[in-house]
Amino acid sequence: MALARALVNRPRALLLDEPLGALDLRLRKQLQIELKRIQQDIGITFVHVTHDQEEAMSMADTIAVMNGGRIEQAGSATDLYERPRTAFVANFLGVSNLVDARIGARENGHARVETHDGASLYVPSDRCNGADDVRVGVRPEKITLIPADQEPASGTNVLRGKVVVAAFLGVSIQYVIRAAGGEELTVFAQNLDGAEPESLGPGREVQLAWDPQHTFVVAKEGVA
Repeated sequence: MALARALVNRPRALLLDEPLGALDLRLRKQLQIELKRIQQDIGITFVHVTHDQEEAMSMADTIAVMNGGRIEQAGSATDLYERPRTAFVANFLGVSNLVDARIGARENGHARVETHDGASLYVPSDRCNGADDVRVGVRPEKITLIPADQEPASGTNVLRGKVVVAAFLGVSIQYVIRAAGGEELTVFAQNLDGAEPESLGPGREVQLAWDPQHTFVVAKEGVA
């Protein structure tokens, strides 16, 4: 009813301040789609304030992530998720795996980065425009887990580690991997064949492999 009263006078913009915060998860997801449909039908700008990252990504054409009263980054959900510019944005929108590294040589559109534990990774050069001391990141669903004794595909980024946790989530299996450099990294493996998570269970030595195009770079905290 409140929404109908607000829309009847055809305002130029409508402010929605945490409109779904008090609803249960199932109803909240249903109303996310319904609100998006209403906005598209009537063509009015909705300014939507929310702390729910999934809600923001599913509903907004443009997202502004604020930190300490200022805009940290603004853009489409795809831009912010795939190419975050800061560690805050990377961790605010979903789960990120971040590793300390240093930018090295650039060639053929890619920059080589050396992680603090000596691994060499590659990242598109246009994502390396800041300081040389950085953190490189990759999203959990972009990673493929490979047993330590198998050869990864040519041209992929690879980190080595050991499985700490393997948890079956239904649509996916969530792995927590302790990398050689000490970081605990998260991997989401899609449940395509019904395999038991114990096939790569705790204690198993593995390799984390992913396409360099899925690597992003953020500034290292405390470094200008």
